[in-house]
Amino acid sequence: MSVNARGFIALSRTCLIFLGCCSYRIQNRQAMINRNRKKCPLNRVLLLETLFVTLLVVSGCGNNEPPKQARTTPAPAAPAPEQTTPSSELVTMDVAKAVMVTVELDFGSRVPTIAEAITQIERRYQPDDGQGRTFAILDAYGEQTPDGKKLHMSMHVSSEKPGGGQLIFKRTGEVLWRGKINPASQPLPPKNLTVLLDNGRGTTMTVDGSGNPNSIIDARVKPGDLPVRDVWPDGEQRELTFIYSACGCPVHVLAKRVGDRTVRVKDTPVLFPDDPAAVQVISKLMRW
Repeated sequence: MSVNARGFIALSRTCLIFLGCCSYRIQNRQAMINRNRKKCPLNRVLLLETLFVTLLVVSGCGNNEPPKQARTTPAPAAPAPEQTTPSSELVTMDVAKAVMVTVELDFGSRVPTIAEAITQIERRYQPDDGQGRTFAILDAYGEQTPDGKKLHMSMHVSSEKPGGGQLIFKRTGEVLWRGKINPASQPLPPKNLTVLLDNGRGTTMTVDGSGNPNSIIDARVKPGDLPVRDVWPDGEQRELTFIYSACGCPVHVLAKRVGDRTVRVKDTPVLFPDDPAAVQVISKLMRW
C-alpha cells in the first residue's frame, strides 16, 4: 500500500473519531474492513470507508442545531383614515359689508360657464331671527384654469342681516365660504336699483327710469336731464354700473349700443343671481 493511500485512510479514521458519538460502531466497522482488505482491492476499501464516513455525517449522532423559531408575518398596517376637506375659515363681518370669494372648482370632464356654475353653488342661511336670507351673491365672473381642467370663479358676497351663512359646492359638498354676520351699527336704507352710465369722457351719470321708458335709450340722465341717445352714440361701447345691494357695492358691465337697444360685450359678470326680479328689470331696460 502506498504512502498516499495510508494517509487517506488515517485521515478518514481521524474524521470518524472527531464526528463520533458512536465509537463502538466505528471500531467494529473498521475491524470488518481490515479483515477484508486482503480480499478486496484497495479502491473498494477506500470507497467503503468514504461511504461510511458520509453516512455518519448525514445520519450521525443526531442534529445538535437548535430548532428554528417559526417566522411570524407582521399584521398589515391599518390604512390611514381619509382626510376630510377642512371647512373654510370663518369670516366675521357686519351687515352691509361685502367680501370676494374666489375658488377653483373641478366639474369633471366638462368645464361649465359661469352662469351654469353659479347654479351649482348652494346658499345656506342661518338668520338670527329665523327668517329670510343673511347674504346675497351680487355677481360672479371667471374663466377656465390654464390647464383647462377647472373653473376659476370669483363671487361678490354682500351681507344683509345678522346670522350665519355658507356657500357649498354641490358636486363635492366642499364649504367654499363661511360667514358670521353681526348687526350693523346704523339702520340700513331700503334697497333700490340704481343704474349709472359712463358718458365716454370719464363722467358717470345717473339713469332716470322714473318715466318707465321702453329702453335705456329712451331714458334721461342726470345731471343735465339729457336723453341717453344724446350721450351714447350708436355703435359705441359704454360701461354701465348697477347697484342693488345692502352694501351699496357696484357691479360693472360693458355694453354696446345697437339702435334702440344694447348688447353685452361679454357674458360676464353674471348679474345678481340671487335677485331674479332685479335681473328682469335690468334686462327689460337694456333690452337684452
